[in-house]
Amino acid sequence: MDRILGKKRYIAVFILPTLLIFLGFVVVPLITTGIYSLFDYDGIGKMDFLGLGNYIKLFTEDRYFPNALKNSFILAGASIFIQLPISFVLALILSRGVKGEKFFRTVYFIPVVISSMVIGQLWMRIFRSDYGLLNIIIRALGPKDFEYSWLSEPKTAFLATVVPAVWQYIGYHMLIFYAGIKSISPDYYEAAQIDGASKLMTTFKITIPLLTPVIKTCLVFSLTGSLRSFDLIYVMTGGGPNHASEVPATLMYNNLFRKSLYGYGSAQAFFIVVECLLFSLIISKLFKRAEENASVV
Repeated sequence: MDRILGKKRYIAVFILPTLLIFLGFVVVPLITTGIYSLFDYDGIGKMDFLGLGNYIKLFTEDRYFPNALKNSFILAGASIFIQLPISFVLALILSRGVKGEKFFRTVYFIPVVISSMVIGQLWMRIFRSDYGLLNIIIRALGPKDFEYSWLSEPKTAFLATVVPAVWQYIGYHMLIFYAGIKSISPDYYEAAQIDGASKLMTTFKITIPLLTPVIKTCLVFSLTGSLRSFDLIYVMTGGGPNHASEVPATLMYNNLFRKSLYGYGSAQAFFIVVECLLFSLIISKLFKRAEENASVV
């Protein structure tokens, strides 16, 4: 096997199928989208070259895009500052060998494997004004006649979609953190225990520093997943009411498939890709700089 893998032509044979799939389903569509974004195109008729016209329109004329971009950043902030800390705490607790560890590990991961369509329908029932669980709890604790339509009011519609979006992937990041914590050698904790370090101190001095690559991975996944979020928001609100819960991906969908603005919709899609890549590079640079500073110290 070592002799076979040592020859480049054999390596190419193994890599070629994956490379062709990657080119066909990622690179080619991305290039095509970038090209379409430079034209005024309805998918059927003539393509009129606009250059950067669609991008200029996106930032200067589209009155819904700034709010959609703000919503995506709010979702990203909730994912980073709420979802990831909860995931880390749960992983930390489970990794210490609590009773029923395998059971809780499975239960927390169940929402991840459930379709976003099902998750959306479930939370739509929770937020209903008449028999929704949230209003029932509020009526039990407060005003008996309380009735509020959380998904129909512009002030609360988007925030109501943030809750299930954060909740759904807590188990996903928890499992990644859990695997990372389990990979840390027990020798570090034993040495710290001998020196009299508390569990809180070992968490901040041993666990978190050694989990830096895992934290970076979860941060990238969480941030990029929020910036390109679509399915859950589309199921629950469709971007409404009155575009209050729009995110860039829902605007892109409406422009591409409802209004047949393939050029303009492609510009929005390409912007989402570039945005995710840019933030991923920024996170990688920040973590690399932090690691270099730590090694100097």
